[in-house]
Amino acid sequence: MNETGAAAAAVDTAATAYVLRLGDDALIAGHRLADPALRGLWRPEPGAPADDTEAAAIAGELAELARSLLGCAGRMEEQLTGVLRTEDDLVAGRSADQFRNLRLVELPNTGLAHAVVRQLLFSAYAVELYAALARSAEPGLAQIARTAADRLPRHRDHAVRWTARLGSADDGRHRLSAALEEAWPATGDLFAADEVARTAAEAGVGVDPGTLRPAWERTVAAALGEARLAPPGPVPPAGPTAVRGRGGVHGAAFAEILADLRGAAAD
Repeated sequence: MNETGAAAAAVDTAATAYVLRLGDDALIAGHRLADPALRGLWRPEPGAPADDTEAAAIAGELAELARSLLGCAGRMEEQLTGVLRTEDDLVAGRSADQFRNLRLVELPNTGLAHAVVRQLLFSAYAVELYAALARSAEPGLAQIARTAADRLPRHRDHAVRWTARLGSADDGRHRLSAALEEAWPATGDLFAADEVARTAAEAGVGVDPGTLRPAWERTVAAALGEARLAPPGPVPPAGPTAVRGRGGVHGAAFAEILADLRGAAAD
């Protein structure tokens, strides 16, 4: 292979890895939101009946987005290797350290406030990301992103509403504040550009994550303001890729997440 061919293959490899990590983000985010531990907690006000319908619908749409992205990544990989791995193969056939999702999306559901904060921080980012990816030079990714860009504002708005609801009472506001303190260190990963992200962005396939930060900060600050809260501080710098979710390093509960996902896929 000449230098030109090698360079093109390197770009294609990075683009495939980029789409795969997006699929991992959606997969884990959807799984966390579908956690049975959250059922019955979505009460619009104290004493009101729980309404899990909208959260369940959002979890389902994230799962659908994940399947679309993993399927796209599998087809892109086939062009490089000659071997097709389906979305089910990519869930069942990878070890934990081969999943490259953001650590933010795997944070545990300690309570409803933790789920709401996690979903607020992630969905505010995803809205901006997929609006930009709708213009991707990779046709399959662009098509997926256009559908996602229509749905994700509803995900964000759901998280914003629940942030305001919980923040309307002192107890809920304290729980939100505690959840925010726990989740905030993971936000730096949202905007960190490693070699995969840089190569994909330069090729027009992906997006420079740093460009998403201003709009994300405005959305998050406004949502927290409705709950009479504020961001804990500046977005922290991300550590090296090798010690982050993008490098395949995950939290203690990740093995359980994978077992659940694989069990569901086998049913």
